[in-house]
Parts: sequence; structure tokens; C-alpha cells
Amino acid sequence: MSEDRRLMVLRAIVQDYVQTSEPVGSKALVERHHLGVSAATVRNDMALLEEEGLIHAPHTSAGRVPTDAGYRVFVDRLSAIKPLGPGERRAISQFLQGAVDLDDVVDRTVRLLASLTRQVAVVQYPSLSRSTVRHVELVPLGSTHLMVVLIVNTGRVEQRVVDTGRVLVGAEGEALVASMRTRVNEVAAGVPFTVAATRLRRLVDEPDGSAGADDDRAALQAVVSALGDALVEEREERVVLAGQANLARSVADFPRTIGPILEALEEHVTLLRLLGQLGDDPDLVSVRIGSENPVSGLQTTSLVSVGYGSGSERVASLGVLGPTRMDYPTTMASVRAVARYVSEILDENQAT
Repeated sequence: MSEDRRLMVLRAIVQDYVQTSEPVGSKALVERHHLGVSAATVRNDMALLEEEGLIHAPHTSAGRVPTDAGYRVFVDRLSAIKPLGPGERRAISQFLQGAVDLDDVVDRTVRLLASLTRQVAVVQYPSLSRSTVRHVELVPLGSTHLMVVLIVNTGRVEQRVVDTGRVLVGAEGEALVASMRTRVNEVAAGVPFTVAATRLRRLVDEPDGSAGADDDRAALQAVVSALGDALVEEREERVVLAGQANLARSVADFPRTIGPILEALEEHVTLLRLLGQLGDDPDLVSVRIGSENPVSGLQTTSLVSVGYGSGSERVASLGVLGPTRMDYPTTMASVRAVARYVSEILDENQAT
């Protein structure tokens, strides 16, 4: 029972410190929490927690604050992430449902997360390396030009205009466009883009015994090259941030300055690496606390993140970053709820 009680004391210290930002003493714990024991017993429990490295005294004050290890035990012992209330879920749904395309979804998501959690929000764009081709459309523009439209299952749309060097007007030209559209989608639609790219390159090398085959192959080559360009561009991972000004509210939580944190946030490659180290379970909320972050500039912060995707596949991640003195249960619930709604939007885009 004493171990269970010590965990209760630790939980109470975390909750009080997150709320007040002041070191927590035994007398305050007894007064604010129904622990069922005397202040002397609580002091003994606090001494044991300090020996275990879960709390420490920041200065000569009699109060204690959680360490990174203490926050870790607190987070790991959360029996479940409390779901958001109906009103909060409805507000999230309404805010995100108005998005018109993937760029708008990402923009709304990062602003919503920053507003909900009052932390720095980070949203990773879905990359084509984790996505599939939904459809390729070819739209004639003028006599020899085509607009190549790549539609991805995440809802992203990429467009390229190419000169095929082949007249596309008239019945023969229309038939060529229709044939290329059919052949491209037969090998590319519904498969990961990396696989589609390989199949498309092979498609150009297939023999064609029809009249004007060389001109037709050149036109197909122009289409395949345009799709390859889109692949290269979109496989460059990107993140979007919002709410950096929220760090100023927590300046007292950082022992020196927020400068190293802001510098680390400017390194998007670093953020992408951190987000990319999540598992493949799209519903598992990851919490990295303080020194658990491998980036030195972020070791006074915590990163709460989760994957989102289409169906059961994670295509990207999102999360928030803030001081270790964070309301972990509420932040974890907010991050998970927003990710679920974003995943639903991606599923709807794939179904339509």
C-alpha cells in the first residue's frame, strides 16, 4: 500500500505544480488532496520519492517539484487518456470540416492545436513516400500541351503542364490522351507512389507497334517525367508550426532562456526526425519528456505527438511541444482527438 500511496503523492505533486508553478509542500498536499494520512507520513513518502529521483527541491524551499523521471512515472501510470467533452469534440470537428484541401487541413490543424493546448503545435505534411496514388488525370491544353494532375489518397493534388511535342487535337489526339490516361492509371492508381514510379518508367519502355509510336512514346515520356518531378518534390518532408509565442507564457519554466528552443524549432529536419521516430500505431500517443529528447535545445521541453493517416496506415505525425510542467492528460487527449479528426478527413477524401 505504501508504494500505491507514494504514487498518489507523486500524482498530487505533479497536478499541483502544473497548476500553480510553485514547489509543493506536505502541508499543502494534505489540505488539497484526500490522501487519508498525516502530514508526517506524506513527508516520509516525499523523502522516498526524492531518493528515487522522482522529485527534488529546486532551492531552499521546503516544497518539491517533479523531475523528468517523475513526470515519466506520472504519464506511464495514466490508466487511460480521458476523452474530450462533447463540446470540445464538436468544436474540433466543425473547425476542421471546413477545410477545402490538404494545405487548408494542415493549416487549420496546426492553428487549432496551438489554440487548444496553448503550446507550440507541429504538424507534418503527409509525404508521398507513405501515400498512394488515387488517380492521374490528363487535361489537354492547346494543341500539344497537357496538364498532368496527380491526385493522392491524402487529398493532395499536384499539377504539372508539359509539352508533349505531339498534336493532341482531333480524334487521333483525343484517342492518344485517353490511351495514356488509361495506361498510366492501370499501373499507378491504388499503389504506393514509389511503386507507381517504377511501374511508370517501365511503361515507357513497353513496345508499341502502332503508327507514330515514337511520337506517342515521347508524349508518354513527358507525362511520366512530370509525375516523377511531382514525386521528388513531394517526398521532401515538411512540417508546419504555430504558437511559438506561447513559449513566452512559460519563460519561467526554462532555466536559462527560450533561445535554444526557438533555434531548435527552426531546424525542421530535427523535428521531422523526432516525429518520424513514432511507431506505426496511429492511435498511440508518444510523450518525450525533458532529457528524453535527443536534441539539446529541446531538453527542457516535452513533446506530445501521435500519428495520423488514412485507414490503419500512419502517413504523418502531429503534436505539441511545451515545458515539462505540462498538463499531460489534457494535452494528450487534445492531440489524439485532433489526429483522429484529421484521419477521418483523409478517409473521406479517399472515399470520394
